Amino acid sequence: MASITSRALTVLRRRNLAVADFCCMLVALCTLAGCERGVLDPAGPIGGAERVIMLDALAIMLTIVVPTILCTLVFAWRYRATNRRSLYAPRWAYSGRLELLVWSIPALIVVFLGGIAWISSHDLDPAKHLSAGGEPLEVEVVALDWKWLFIYPDQHVASVNRLVAPVGVPLHFRLTSASVMNVFFVPRLGSEIYAMYGMTTELNLLADRTGTFHGLAAHINGDGFSDMTFETQALSPQEFSQWLVSTQAQGPALDEAAYRGLLRQSSKIEPYTYRTVAPNLFEAIVSQQLPPGEGPRIAQGDAENVSPQED
Repeated sequence: MASITSRALTVLRRRNLAVADFCCMLVALCTLAGCERGVLDPAGPIGGAERVIMLDALAIMLTIVVPTILCTLVFAWRYRATNRRSLYAPRWAYSGRLELLVWSIPALIVVFLGGIAWISSHDLDPAKHLSAGGEPLEVEVVALDWKWLFIYPDQHVASVNRLVAPVGVPLHFRLTSASVMNVFFVPRLGSEIYAMYGMTTELNLLADRTGTFHGLAAHINGDGFSDMTFETQALSPQEFSQWLVSTQAQGPALDEAAYRGLLRQSSKIEPYTYRTVAPNLFEAIVSQQLPPGEGPRIAQGDAENVSPQED
């Protein structure tokens, strides 16, 4: 009877392990499937270069991780208690060769990773203009609560929660925030960057294929943070010209009064456009000639919770 119970428990444990392995594989596959449309599936040269850096860094780190795991398994098997042929050396304490090996490999890994970080941080400087594609398209970006405003100063149009750009043309962004600090990020184009109130940040990107890419705010900034997303539409130059013509022919004007309306907190805003933009509106926002956004709110009953507790 005891042997039957023991066998049943063994079978049950094996089944549980099989289920656990299947769940782990399923989670891994779902994670990889999510990467297909993200940073591992770039749609521009900056995103492609960042993917190469990430994969190179992963390969370098695996050169020490994989052998360490294999050595752990080999040592555990070879020096198990039931292996009478393994050498037992209780007086062994130091080996110069082993010490050199143990320290040299991690040192080389740090040198290689540091070299990649140093070179790539200069090559992919966000403020460095892209040489391919001719003259860049100027886009001014304002992070609001909780939406994105994109101003095209040369074309005198603007859009909310939708970034439209021609394929193959460099994009030169000037970014600021009308409220709290935020992070602008289009994963498939690469290079997330911070935007702060009263300051200007530069970013250069390029889309090398048509499509609609997901953009988001990558910094928690209040209640509407999870819905602070935008569409990035990469169009052919002809389609982009058509979009400009249609945008300039319809929609409201973005003047000071309209901008003050945008400062009110709102989320889940459907994309829309402005047919014209007041001159130097972005400069007025950065120089704080226009008021800031409302920022995070604290409920009156929660005021005590933000103060340190007294002993």
